[in-house]
Amino acid sequence: MAEPSASVDESLAEGASSPIRNERGDLSPRFVASIRPAIETGDVAELKSLVAPLHEADVGDLLEALSPDERTGLVRSLGDDFDFAVLTELDDKLRARLIEALPPDQIVEGVKRLDSDDAVTILEDIPEEERQIILGRLPHPDRAAVSRSLEYPEDSAGRLMQTEFIAVPPFWDVGRTIDYLREEEDLPDEFHRLIVIDAGFHPIGMVALDRLLRSKRPTAISDITDSDIHAVKAADDQEHVARLFELYNLVTAPVVDDDGRLVGVITVDDIVDVIEEEAEEDIRRLAGIGNEETTDAVAHVARSRVPWLLVNVLTGFLAAAVIGLFDGTIEQMVALAVLMPIVASMGGNAGTQAMTVTVRAIATRDIAARAAYRVIGREAMVGLINGLVVALCVGLGAGLWFASPALGTVIAVALIVNIVVAGLVGAMIPLALDRLGIDPAVASGVILTAVTDVTGFFVFLGLAGWWFGFL
Repeated sequence: MAEPSASVDESLAEGASSPIRNERGDLSPRFVASIRPAIETGDVAELKSLVAPLHEADVGDLLEALSPDERTGLVRSLGDDFDFAVLTELDDKLRARLIEALPPDQIVEGVKRLDSDDAVTILEDIPEEERQIILGRLPHPDRAAVSRSLEYPEDSAGRLMQTEFIAVPPFWDVGRTIDYLREEEDLPDEFHRLIVIDAGFHPIGMVALDRLLRSKRPTAISDITDSDIHAVKAADDQEHVARLFELYNLVTAPVVDDDGRLVGVITVDDIVDVIEEEAEEDIRRLAGIGNEETTDAVAHVARSRVPWLLVNVLTGFLAAAVIGLFDGTIEQMVALAVLMPIVASMGGNAGTQAMTVTVRAIATRDIAARAAYRVIGREAMVGLINGLVVALCVGLGAGLWFASPALGTVIAVALIVNIVVAGLVGAMIPLALDRLGIDPAVASGVILTAVTDVTGFFVFLGLAGWWFGFL
């Protein structure tokens, strides 16, 4: 890209007050608006001067803010000056649509300049036939590295790893290693660790750059090697790898094949993306939302949400059937119909709290360190305490509202029972589903809603019918 202009550099240095980002850190609508005329007129020089100083993340946000035609026009106008690493900042579907609209020649030239992990991220979303055409036009070393990574399962360490790394034998000294780093042209653009390997290309340790540079030239690499490494297999799930980085505060981890030979490295910047992706996935599943993005079409979003809404309709009919069992009781005392939503909503909210904490603990493997029954017991006790507090407030309020201490007592007891059950079920359902190999984030919410609604209505209406003699 062209050199950034001084005026834009100065505005970038101003931080939150720059025209590119507003006070909240969002991309400035004014800046987006300033780009559009240049795209419409095809003013390539103006576009390059505006986009050149931007970080990859800024350009990614800019592309998301533009319309589909504007995105394609911007990327095509920039040509070879467009950094394809920007595409890794976009969501998968938007990236796939943009690549589909670009000419193959520009894709090939853009992918050539990428690290292998970024190239894999872009090519894995392209249809197989087109992917093979692009791979066939890459230089042989790049083609071999990217093709090998694409053979690994999706969301695995092999897909995540970068095949550009620095490996040195333990018998080299510091001086020879530094000379190698200075003279060798085919090295990664950025690196923080050197991997020490044996004759069979198995990683035996790592050397941090700070330690290398602080050691005297005659010092053997073996003398400054840290043998406490946490190698991961290429087939390992990316969530497992992210967990290792979190546990051991890793910056880099070597990736090995089934025979333990070094095939790549994973760096912390890739793991940050994995952690964000997994967290978003859990949140979407808890809400019964599929793999949708803000850039998806309305029809696609609606279609992905309908199945879960229909499942909730079925659970709603189940709760309605319970209410139907007590229609005579409700007819005798209309106040019960007024208070029923309170019982259901409090149980649902309490259960959601327990379920969210438990699902998150399962996802981060925090429950592995303690017995499941302790988690269930804790949620039951929390439910009991919260139930007593809520029951006292609601019972007093309902008793005064309807001038009926008995009604206040009934709803108080029903709330205590429902909130305790909600805490138990909110913890037990995710744990049980996890034991069965079912993703607890997907199914827990639907089951929880059904249980708390049925329990709340049955206890409240049944107790009221018994207390007031309507049954």
